[in-house]
Amino acid sequence: MNFDFTDDQVSLRDAVQRWVEKGFSFRRRHALAKAGGATRGVYAELAALGLTGLAVPAEQGGLGCGAVEAMVVMEELGRGLVNAPYAAGALLTPALLARGDAAVQAAWLPRIAAGSALVVPALQERGMRYRLDAVATIATRAGGGWSLDGQKSLVPAGDEADAFVVPARVGPHAVAPIGLFLVERGRCAVRGYPTQDGARAADVRLAAAPAQPVLADGASALELATDVGIAAVCAEGVGLMDKLLAITVGYMNTRQQFGVAIASFQALRHRIADVKMAIELARSMSYYASLKLGEPAAQRRRALSQAKVQLGRSMRFVGQQCIQLHGGIGVTDEYIASHYFKRLTMLEMAYGDTLHHLGEVSRRMQDSAGVFA
Repeated sequence: MNFDFTDDQVSLRDAVQRWVEKGFSFRRRHALAKAGGATRGVYAELAALGLTGLAVPAEQGGLGCGAVEAMVVMEELGRGLVNAPYAAGALLTPALLARGDAAVQAAWLPRIAAGSALVVPALQERGMRYRLDAVATIATRAGGGWSLDGQKSLVPAGDEADAFVVPARVGPHAVAPIGLFLVERGRCAVRGYPTQDGARAADVRLAAAPAQPVLADGASALELATDVGIAAVCAEGVGLMDKLLAITVGYMNTRQQFGVAIASFQALRHRIADVKMAIELARSMSYYASLKLGEPAAQRRRALSQAKVQLGRSMRFVGQQCIQLHGGIGVTDEYIASHYFKRLTMLEMAYGDTLHHLGEVSRRMQDSAGVFA
């Protein structure tokens, strides 16, 4: 297979890289995190680059690009440690709306593409443990429309968003179909808070909140959007690990013990080689994840879980090794490496942690026991 990027994909990578280098320094990022993590302004800058329209179809004002272009962008945003809700607003939401109501698409997708609207998924509930079918939020008919009752947690940039895409049971029973609904932020109670990685999230309380129906049965769209999120996390993680390795090697070349740079110590060089191998394993599985997004659901879901297992292992190993090679300075808030470590730790748990996806891989390989899969 040819894994070379096209000229357009290389140009896209270069454009994001230039913006990161010129417009998103660590000093700016640290200041935003200390101020609470609000990044709607950063999201607007990404929109000015045209990135918010990346996954929006051309007929709705977007670029209509595919999974590889999204992977290229996410890698560079990872390298730059950009703490804006890009994946949630510009990749997952278009995937959730893609098969939905035409009127909702016409009303929101052009605004999402232009960056004038930030619509994020509100997927998590307390006690879900990453299960997409464990939805307790209830949708009921109210007059000529719908209203939602329930609570969502860890909604990315929830107090900065204009609206949410919310999965809810279309009926009071646990076996009722899961529909997708769009709820404007002003229709519900939102409590925002900073997260450990310098971004923001929110709890969203829905009490008879008016909602627009997007899909009557949104289970398959929910699974696809989650897989899009996993692929985005994998690509971002590769970018994060690449940059953290470069920071660590730079530190080892300047830090001296016994009158020489610690980079000359053979034992530490071996550890760096192990880190590099872990990153390359993660990179190959990130490519695999993005390329499998177009496969049928059964193959796609297993492939994405396989990728998340490897990325989880690599992110944990690389983060821990690089921090240990720094010593005490590696965990100080003023030093850049600690922020990469925090973000890697958060990503390991995003859209299902390593143990969850290991169970998913096992469950989906029972027919072959994994021998010929």
